[in-house]
Formats: sequence, structure tokens, C-alpha cells
Amino acid sequence: MALMGYHVSDANSYLVVTGGNIEDIKIVKKAFVYPWQKYSVISISPFDFEITLQAMTCEKLQFSLPAVFTIGPDDTADSLRKYAKILTGRDVDSLKRQAATGRSHVQDIVKGIIEGETRVIVSGMTMEEIFKERQLFKNKVIENVQAELDQFGLKIYNANVKELQDTAGSEYFKFLSRKAHEGASNQAKVDVANACMMGEIGEAEKRGKTKQEISRINAETAVLETKRKSQKATADAEFTTTQTKLNMGINLENIQATRRAEAKDAELQRDVEVKRAEMELERMRATEVVQATIKRESAEQAAEAKLYSETKSANGSLYKEKQAAEGRLFMETKLAEGLLYKQRQDAEANYYRVAKEAEATLYAERQAAQAVTLKAEASYFAKKKEAEALTEMAKAYGHMSEVLGGPQGLLQYMMLQNGTYEKLANANAAAINGLEPKITVWNTGDSAGSSSDGTGAIRNIMQSLPPLLSTINEQTGISPPSWLAQMKPSPALEKGKPKGKYVNGEVHGEVNSH
Repeated sequence: MALMGYHVSDANSYLVVTGGNIEDIKIVKKAFVYPWQKYSVISISPFDFEITLQAMTCEKLQFSLPAVFTIGPDDTADSLRKYAKILTGRDVDSLKRQAATGRSHVQDIVKGIIEGETRVIVSGMTMEEIFKERQLFKNKVIENVQAELDQFGLKIYNANVKELQDTAGSEYFKFLSRKAHEGASNQAKVDVANACMMGEIGEAEKRGKTKQEISRINAETAVLETKRKSQKATADAEFTTTQTKLNMGINLENIQATRRAEAKDAELQRDVEVKRAEMELERMRATEVVQATIKRESAEQAAEAKLYSETKSANGSLYKEKQAAEGRLFMETKLAEGLLYKQRQDAEANYYRVAKEAEATLYAERQAAQAVTLKAEASYFAKKKEAEALTEMAKAYGHMSEVLGGPQGLLQYMMLQNGTYEKLANANAAAINGLEPKITVWNTGDSAGSSSDGTGAIRNIMQSLPPLLSTINEQTGISPPSWLAQMKPSPALEKGKPKGKYVNGEVHGEVNSH
């Protein structure tokens, strides 16, 4: 509209003004519209939007979901701006679609958003979850749809999800309802039978418990009467004891009250004396304070007079010293300027000398760096040639390895060529050179222990002791006990023993045979 004048909107609407002197749009309740401006009216009244959605759960079960949404523009500045800029236009196509379908383009947009978000949520839930968590499902739908409607400035005021229904050709909910009805009927029959059984059992139990309770109550009554008599006697004794204690406490309290009254009286008398002494002290202190004040004022006046005279004298001395200091400052300033000029000349000469020395040093360092570079290039060329020689040598070794039957044959050839075997032999000989190994051979076994007199086993043990003890003594320094070495042989065995010297169980020297 381009009608000029002052316009006021209704309570449930706003004016949207565009044109001159307005950068974008202006949303107000009342405004004066100029000829170079246009305005339109937007309503913020919510409208009911009914939709029947065909959806499928994650179990591939199709169902129909009827729902009613109450949607309208959000009454905030940012939301109204979005709604006015995006959804309030009326072109020819939108007017034709509204006339044909009875819905505006706003309802078409809202329907598309609701259908898309609801299908996304339903596809991730099972039918059982949708039934049991109806409120959670509703909150998810509202939350997701509201997140999409925010970009259009719309708000969901209310949402009602109706009962789920079967789609054409599906009887899932019908059979589910029949199952629940049959289950409830069967459970009711079971509950009636259980109730009858529990009633009969309960009646019999109550009759038995009635008799038991009567007997128990009679027995408990007799016991309680006995306990009550005992408790009464105990209570009488306790009453007498308590009364005696109370009388004694009352007497003690009376005595203590008398003592406290006497102590309080003495304390009050002491306070009176203390107050009297404090009053006398304050009187004497006031007299001394007046006298001290008079003396202090007299001393202050004398000090002020002395201070005035000293101040004037100090001001005169300060002026003289100031004039002398200014003269000395002038002379020192001139001397400092001359010295600064001389130092500046010296610094410039020193700077010129240092600059020339730095240039000479830089030239020498450049020459040295060029020499180092040339040396490095020569070293690199030599290393490169050496690497090429090593590469050729490695190739030759590879051909030799093929000729000698493999790496093992090449290794043996290289060891023979370099004298590695001779060096290993010399190293082993040098390792054992100078060693004096001691080897003891014991003659044991079946042949050594065989004897016709049955003492072969004992003889083997005794024959092995001398070399064993000798070896222990040589290696550890431990000697055998003296009685073992000095034990005399048995005369019976001495007769049949061959004469001679025993060495490792064998006789050397004279042998007598019987």
C-alpha cells in the first residue's frame, strides 16, 4: 500500500514500512507514511495447521500420524523482521496456489518442514519406543521443527500428536489392539480365580490366627500383670530415693544461695570503693591538665616567634646561595659544552677508524670463506670419488660372491685373504699361554668296583677320597681332618693288601700275590 497518512495497526498486527529514508524495513505499531514510502500489515495471530503424516519406523512398519500444530510469528524484533522479509510477499503464483488449495505459501512451507523433521525422527525409533515414550517423541518433534522455523521467524505455540493409525492395507494397530484386549480379558479371568483362591485361603488362615491370637493374648496378659507388679515396686523404691535426693538438693541450694548473696554484697562494696577512687583520680587529673595546657600555649607562642626570626634569616642565606649556585652552573655549563664538542670530534674520528677496520676485516673474512668453500668443494669431490670406488668394489664383491657360491664363500675367502684364521689361532694360543691346568682322573665304573670279596664298592669310595681331598685343598685351601689322614689300617685287611704305593686307586711298586 502507498496510501499517505498516519496509520495504526491492530493489537494483533504490525505495520511494515519500506521506502525512502528507511535502509531495510521498519516494523512498528503506528507510523506516518509518506508518498515515497509503502506499508503493509502483518498479523501475528497463530493459526492451526492439521497434518496427517505417512511415516515408517526403523522396523520398516508404516503408520499414519495425525497431528495438529498451532504456529504463528514470534513476537520479537528479530523474528518479526525475518517473517516480514521472507514470508509476507504475495506474488501471482502464491495467490493462484492459495485459491486452488485453500492454503497460503506459509502453510506449505510449514507442512514441508514438519513432514521432513518428523520422518527423520520416526526413522530412528521403533514402534514400541513411540508408544512408550510419547512425550519424548513429541518434544523431539517440536524441538527439531522449531529449530527450522526459527529461520522464518515462526514459533510453535502448541502441538498435539493424535493416536497412531494404520495405513491403507496395514492392520498392525488393529491386531495390536485385539492382542491387548484378549490379554486383558484373560488376565481378568486369572485375577478372578486368584482372588477366589486367596479368599478361601485367607478365611482359613484368619480362623487359625484368631485362635492363636486369643491364646497368645491370654498368656501375655498374665505375664504383663506380673511385670506390672514388679515395675510398681521398683517405681515406689525409686520414688523414695528421688525424693530423698531432691530434699538434699534443696538444702544445698539454700546454703549456696546464702553464700552467693554474701559474695555479691562484698563485690558491690568493692565496686563502690573503686568508683570513689576513680572520681578522685579524675579530679586530680583535670587540675594537672589545665596547668599543662597553660604551659603548652606559652611554649607554642615562644616557639612561633623564634621560628619566624629563623625563617627570615634562612631566606636571606638561601638567596645568597642561589645566586652563587647560578654562577657556578653557568661556568660548568660552558665547560661541559666545550668538553662535549671535543668528545664528539673524537667519537667521529674513532667511528671512521672502526668503520675502516671493519671493512678490512669483512674483506678478509670473505676471502677466508671463499677459501673454505673451495676446500669443501674439493673434499666433496674426493668423497664422491671415494664413494664411487666403494660402489665399484661392492659390485666386484657381488660378482665374487656369485662365483664362490654365496656370501658364506665370499666371507671365507676374505678371512683367508686377510689372515683372519691365523690371527684367531694366535689369539687363542695367547689366551691359554702360561696356564697350568690340574687334571685328576678317577678310575670308577663296574670294572673298577668288581671284587670277589664283596668290598669293591667300599674300596672305590676310599680310593676316590685322596684325590678329592687333594683337589679341594689345592682349590680352596681347606685341609682334611687330621684323624682321617692318621687312621691306621685294619690288620685283617692288611694281610691280603698288595704292597706298594697307591696312586689314584692303583698300586705301583712291590706286589705280593697269595
